[in-house]
Amino acid sequence: MWLIALEFALAGVTFVALRFITAPYGRFRRPGWGPTVPARLGWIVMESPSALLFAIVFALGPHRAGLVPLVFLAMWELHYGYRSFVYPLLMRGGEMPLFVACLGLLFNLLNAPINAYWVVSVGQYPTGWLTDPRFLVGVVLFGAGFAVNVTADRTLRRLRGPGETGYKVPTGGLYRYISSPNYFGEIVEWCGWALATWSPAGLAFAVYTFANLAPRGIDHHAWYRERFPDYPPERRALIPFVW
Repeated sequence: MWLIALEFALAGVTFVALRFITAPYGRFRRPGWGPTVPARLGWIVMESPSALLFAIVFALGPHRAGLVPLVFLAMWELHYGYRSFVYPLLMRGGEMPLFVACLGLLFNLLNAPINAYWVVSVGQYPTGWLTDPRFLVGVVLFGAGFAVNVTADRTLRRLRGPGETGYKVPTGGLYRYISSPNYFGEIVEWCGWALATWSPAGLAFAVYTFANLAPRGIDHHAWYRERFPDYPPERRALIPFVW
């Protein structure tokens, strides 16, 4: 449990830090953060341990043959299979600070085993859990968040044609309402995970996801409004119609 408490503490530190310092990758990459690595490599290195470690810990757990834990395994690997091995290959390239990749790696080395251990060793998930409202709503939220995340990523990739550079204002889908539906989708995903697993490990991950992505969503919104004078004034930063 102390590792879960550590993750909650990291969420608080991360949220406060990112309200003062914008993470230096993507459009916010800037000098002064040490050596860089290709962004594709950085994403694979920092995200793939989540897919691999979760599977390893799961395979060693006493409930590894349980139907509900297997559903959780499929949900986890769906997200991290995409984030670790599909998303990086679809990127246009670029660089990211090695420091950022290492921070992401360290968090995933903590988070993946915690969640895997809970669903395969600690949590009690009889087959009847499949009809529990918490599970059903959680799975729907997870699936919806994943779909929003992937769709928003695709919209961003298609903004620039072959040979084009620079940034454009994304439109369509949830971009009609918020500046960062990709971050919103991921937050919804892990809130769904927390609800479906009904676990402190899942809750810690959901809280950390919000702490990590909400400040970046705010920064993206401010960046768009500063860079594009005609940016839609009704568009919110992260939560449709609210914030």
